[in-house]
Amino acid sequence: MRKRQIARLCALSLGIILFCTQMASAQRLSSPRQLPTYNPQTVLQQLTQANVVYLGETHNNPEDHLIQLQIIEELHRQNPNIAIAMEMFQRPFQFQLDRYIANDLTELQLRDRTDYKDRWGYPWEYYAPILRFAKANRLPVLAMNTPTEITRKVARNGLESLSQSEQQDIPPFSEIRTDNPAYRQLMLDIYQQMHQGLGGNNSFERFFQAQVLWDETMAEVIAKFLQANPDFQVVAIVGQGHIIYGHGIPTRVARRLGTANLVQRTVLLNPPANAQFKTDRSAADFIWRTRFE
Repeated sequence: MRKRQIARLCALSLGIILFCTQMASAQRLSSPRQLPTYNPQTVLQQLTQANVVYLGETHNNPEDHLIQLQIIEELHRQNPNIAIAMEMFQRPFQFQLDRYIANDLTELQLRDRTDYKDRWGYPWEYYAPILRFAKANRLPVLAMNTPTEITRKVARNGLESLSQSEQQDIPPFSEIRTDNPAYRQLMLDIYQQMHQGLGGNNSFERFFQAQVLWDETMAEVIAKFLQANPDFQVVAIVGQGHIIYGHGIPTRVARRLGTANLVQRTVLLNPPANAQFKTDRSAADFIWRTRFE
């Protein structure tokens, strides 16, 4: 049962299973392992000290996006040098985001020219307030995601099927690491649930390659930005499955930048109330709940 719950939580980011829960007005932050309660300002103070803050969402939960904006606004009050990295936009469209922030594109033009409806599809108004805040304050917005056609092709045919031109928007193959056994097992649990035990080993390997490619691409965007802009803080807006236990993006950013002076903080926003996390390690640095079941 516990494996099924964890797999379901991680699958949120993959778009395999979507989970909605009731809303409440209370606000609580807690550590996944020991579950103490923190004052929100205490947590925000810890977040201000991080080079990278990951805000892990359930994509179809409007409340998560409100929390994201509130945290971004508070972090910006503490430090004006903030970049917002978004899974919702794919790397070939970085130029369009730059034009929007520079006031060269309208919001409607940005939505159309990034092919948002087809490539992401969740309601635009979930993310529009964050984009408007970034534009008003001239904050860089980073398009993190792998192009949809690339991840789909890898899931069908493997990394080796990509042409040279298709490799332009992803990291080099040598940086796409699939050697984390804990992450492999987590993804295997998801894969087996999807296919009810009918998928073969080769199919799982391609599925796993696609997920890791997704994570590595987003990690590369964050790492490259921080290398070029070391005085900035990056706030990453991503699905929970990309940050839980640090397997997805955070460990890959750390591999690229080193851990000596790098501080990363992960926040899960409103995960399922019945989720049972592993007891031997933290699912995230903090869980931020605004509703209870």
